[in-house]
Formats: sequence, C-alpha cells, structure tokens
Amino acid sequence: MKKLILYSVAGAAAVSVLSGAFLKLYAPLGSTPDKRQRDRFMGLGNYREGKFANADSTEPVIRMSEGLSMLKDSMLAGDVQRNPLGKLPVADIDWQAIDNVQDSVTWFGHSTFLLSIDGLKLFVDPMLGKRASPLAFVGSARYSMDWLEIVERLPEIDAVLLTHDHYDHLDYGSIRALESKVGHFFVPLGVGAHLERWGVEAGRITELDWWDEAAFNGLTLVLTPSQHFSGRGLFNRNSTLWGGWAVLGSETRFYTSGDGGYGSHFKEIGERYGPFDLVLMEGGQYDPRWETSHMAPEQSVQAALDVHGDKMMLVHWAAFTLAFHSWTDPVERASKEAQRAGMDLLTPRIGETLSLAGLDSYTTARWWEQQ
Repeated sequence: MKKLILYSVAGAAAVSVLSGAFLKLYAPLGSTPDKRQRDRFMGLGNYREGKFANADSTEPVIRMSEGLSMLKDSMLAGDVQRNPLGKLPVADIDWQAIDNVQDSVTWFGHSTFLLSIDGLKLFVDPMLGKRASPLAFVGSARYSMDWLEIVERLPEIDAVLLTHDHYDHLDYGSIRALESKVGHFFVPLGVGAHLERWGVEAGRITELDWWDEAAFNGLTLVLTPSQHFSGRGLFNRNSTLWGGWAVLGSETRFYTSGDGGYGSHFKEIGERYGPFDLVLMEGGQYDPRWETSHMAPEQSVQAALDVHGDKMMLVHWAAFTLAFHSWTDPVERASKEAQRAGMDLLTPRIGETLSLAGLDSYTTARWWEQQ
C-alpha cells in the first residue's frame, strides 16, 4: 500500500513536471515577465503583490456555484442560437480603400480592426486565426473564414496596438504572420514578454502604463484604463497589464475600450481626451457572473456617451462564441439602447471599410439578419 501511494505521488509529480515543461516550451502560450521586468513595475499604483490590479481592486472570480451554473447552462443552451447557422458572409475587401491614405477603419470581427489615420496604418488586436485558443483543434472557432490568408495583401503596418494578452486578442499565429510587416508594437506593461518570445526585437516594442502617452509619427497614442484581467497560462494571471487606446490624429480622435466592465474610468477618459469622432466599445461575451470584466450592450452605449463619442461601433462579437447568449443578442440590444439614448450606432459588415470623413452619411444595415 505504501509503495502504491509512493508510486502515485511520484506519478503525479512526474505529470506535473512534464506538464510544466510542456507549458514552458509551447510557444503559443507566450511568456511571463522576468524578474528584471517585474522590478520595473514595483511601486506602480496598479501593481500590487506581484500582480496588476484594477483601479477599484475588482478581481473577477467564478465561485463553485457559478461554475456549476455555467456547466448547466452549457448543457441547456440548445434553445439559444449561440452560433450562426452557417459561416458568416464577409464583405469583399476594398483594397483600394485600405491602401488609401484617408482616415478609415476596417473591422475584421470581434475586436480586430485596421485603422488608417494621418496616413499611418495601425492594426489593433490583430487576431486573424481560426480559434481563440492556444491549440489548433480546441476552442471556439471563428464564424467566418480566418483572415490569415490576407496578410500578404495587407499594406505595411506602421504599428500594432494590443489591449491585453488573452487569446481572442493576442494570437500567436497572427503575430508570426504579421511580424515582418510591422514597424512597431505598442502594448500594455508586460505584454512585450510574449512578443519577444515570438521573435519581435525589444527595440520594436514600447510598453505603456495607464495614462501613458506615446508620440508616434505625429500621432498621440494613449493607453487608457480598463477593468479586466490578463493571463495566457495556468500560473501567470494578471502578470501583464490590460487597457484601451485613444488615438489622436490631426483630423480624427479615435478610442477603443479593449475588454472590461463598466466603470467610472470612462468618464475620466472622456474628460481627458474626448470628444471622439468614433469609439469602438466592447459589448459581447457578457454574463451576470462576470459583469465586472465585460460590459452588457446597454453599458457599452452608456460608456460611449461617457467618453463623449460622437458615433460608436460595437465590437467583441460576430466572431467567436465565448458566452451563453445568442450570437446576435449583443447588436440587437445595443441597437435598441442606442436608439433610446440618442447614440449613433454604426454596424458595418465584417471586412467593410468605413471612411472616417464620411461617417455622417453612413447607412446602418442589419446585415446579421441575412445569414
């Protein structure tokens, strides 16, 4: 019996060691800031006991009862159309518009978009792969085709802006495919560790804290606070920072929230940097059990008002199923709330390019009803 116990303990220890070795060697998991990098974070107001923290100390935690209720919901979700009936159609890419120097934005679904501003090309959260997962065969699959095949056709990218390191925003395959076309990477504190592991030189990476401003070829880039969390592995939760981005150009003021729950930070962002011509607000993959880390659509509309957005787009939907609501629920609820609140909600098709100079003439289409 004692031998059996010893063998069991030894076996468990071996599995643990092998698992740890796999996690350390498997590149898509990324990396974790080393001691030298962590030492730089010491003394920051949002870095406590070796981890980054939200301004109000909110930490998303799923209790056992909530975990059981999620399991129940996953088994009883047959009445909810959580996925489209077939692959979502996407707009034909207008390469002439993308290559143009005029201010524009092209949405690729979820939170991925290419921003052209003052003649510069900025790619925000370029998750172009098939699955929001470190594994090619596990995890939520994209509703439409993946976008990796268009990388060769893309113009040179002046900068990539990342909001945080979760798999549906920071994708190993996408970064590897894009890396040679990108001039610079602007990321929250600590996220550079992932990029460096994937072959991006440290000299091409700028890490920012909340409210840090970076001058970039005439633009002002600001990492703004959000209420969320981070982590790609079992042991590096909140080892890197998260946030949103304000991009201030000569003609256009642009803001994207990144992921996060609703909070007072939106009003402060509006007071410091608003008004914005266009704001992209996270408003999908919500649930009462994680309301501190993701907004419901009605909150997204209110957040757009708080930051003094003239017009808004809803993002973080139409690509992956990561929650229990129907896949169209985010845009349906946001549309109703925007109409009630007097906010102009734009709903471009996936792959469509919007001219930021012509937003007043844009006609909203309910394209999701046509699939």
